[in-house]
Amino acid sequence: MPDYQTLIDAPTWAFIDRTNASYPENTATLSIAEQRAIYDRMCAAFDTPYPPGVTSHDQPIAGVPCRVYPGKQPTVLYLHGGGYVVGGLHSHDGVCADIRAATGLTVVSADYRLSPEHLHPAAFDDACAVARHLAAQGPLILVGDSAGANLAAAACHALRKENLPIKGQILIYPGLGGDLNKGSYLTHAEAPMLTRADVLFYKDIRHGGPAPEGDPTVSPLQDTDFSNLPPTLAIAAECDPLADDAPAYARKITEAGGRAHAITEPGLVHGYLRARTSVPRAAESFARITAAITAFAEDRWPY
Repeated sequence: MPDYQTLIDAPTWAFIDRTNASYPENTATLSIAEQRAIYDRMCAAFDTPYPPGVTSHDQPIAGVPCRVYPGKQPTVLYLHGGGYVVGGLHSHDGVCADIRAATGLTVVSADYRLSPEHLHPAAFDDACAVARHLAAQGPLILVGDSAGANLAAAACHALRKENLPIKGQILIYPGLGGDLNKGSYLTHAEAPMLTRADVLFYKDIRHGGPAPEGDPTVSPLQDTDFSNLPPTLAIAAECDPLADDAPAYARKITEAGGRAHAITEPGLVHGYLRARTSVPRAAESFARITAAITAFAEDRWPY
């Protein structure tokens, strides 16, 4: 068992405590409606005002409800986390506004369909539809956290044969279908903010039963072909059962001749994007994320 008291610093513990105050440990055992209500309240507690000059409006894109933060091109498509079950346009509103402010780029947040009402491939289909529509209008960068990072990667795998102008993908503490019985899934099985039991719950709920194996639309790490993917930054939180997925994914891309870089953020936990204004380590990571978005937009490989 890792010594989280040593690995995690005081500001991050304050963030964890603040999150737990509105997000009980047994949340995954509650009804879906209760989970969504708790998640929405928790996210609202971390809301921040839009930076000066940032605006947004809601509009459907490819039939999917979206929120647009107008700016320059290329466009950033943001896919939110939440285990395919919770989250939406409001939960990651501040994150998207801050990306828009830091990069100056147009950001589009997609309100993809959630499980269990809409089983796989509904969320994947929505991500692909919005990405395809936006890429038909100009260059695109895909960004996602947690479940949204999975969707971003899966969309990049599925769309690569269409030769769309996807300049890069940035995956933040992604769950990509790694081996649940080794590595970080065991080492950090009882990590703060996300446990292995939580991962198992969310893994199967999007299918209404056991998740299929070997399906890259579900588990991009289980694809057999990692060629012709866009430049990729995969970022893991050290204290997270998903921590091994990001470096494993980047390694597969580089082994296939592509450009990918992995970062494991020391002492950070799953969900740390909400701590970007209160935890120095999270703020530094968010700065790395927005710098990478800018670099990809300018066709620079900064690694």
